[in-house]
Amino acid sequence: MNSRQRRGIVLLLLSVLCAFGAFAGVLSVISDVESKVGPEVTAYELKADVGAYKTLEAGQFRKVRMPERWLPRTAVRDLDEVVGRIAVNPLRKGSLLQSDMVADRPALQPGQQEIAIMIDAATGVAGKITPGASVNIYATFAGKDDGADSSKVIVSNAKVIDVGRLTALKPRPGEAVNGGGEAVPITFALKTLDAQRVAYAESFATHVRLALVAPGSDATIPDDQRDYTLAGDK
Repeated sequence: MNSRQRRGIVLLLLSVLCAFGAFAGVLSVISDVESKVGPEVTAYELKADVGAYKTLEAGQFRKVRMPERWLPRTAVRDLDEVVGRIAVNPLRKGSLLQSDMVADRPALQPGQQEIAIMIDAATGVAGKITPGASVNIYATFAGKDDGADSSKVIVSNAKVIDVGRLTALKPRPGEAVNGGGEAVPITFALKTLDAQRVAYAESFATHVRLALVAPGSDATIPDDQRDYTLAGDK
């Protein structure tokens, strides 16, 4: 073997060693990255803003993949855990969905039933009544046969279980085209008799209004304070 052949073999061996060194370096970098990043897992982020106390639906979220070690412990990985529940605060587009952002929708108790009525947005809701709130339901009735107009407490301490979306009302006969106003469907959990009272008030009362009851306060209304007429005010 002459000197030229020996140099060739040496160069070949050096090339092989360099290749092994480069391969080992790549493996080391990959291992280092994996140790810092870790395996990816599924999470969910919001496609658009969601208002507080709104019911959550699957179509409001998109699936994303991100390293498990970067994911908060409260991050939601299974969308079934939150669908049908409500947002406890306004949720912003692009936010990562987390379990402390949602709460259970108020549930019916034994002997109760759901009933929903439209409540004037300006005088009856004002954006402050939310699922889980307690309200007193008032109705005003026009007097008949020259009788006095009256206001009555139809139901006291009614539990709100859902607040719908603001809806434009159709104008009544004789009103201007834009005179229908806006209303919000409010769903209550009521016993049968109270549900009948609410249904009657919605059908025959001039107005139905809600009064928010402060949390922890005594919502009991004495019998002598449940009916009101201007003539009887002392």
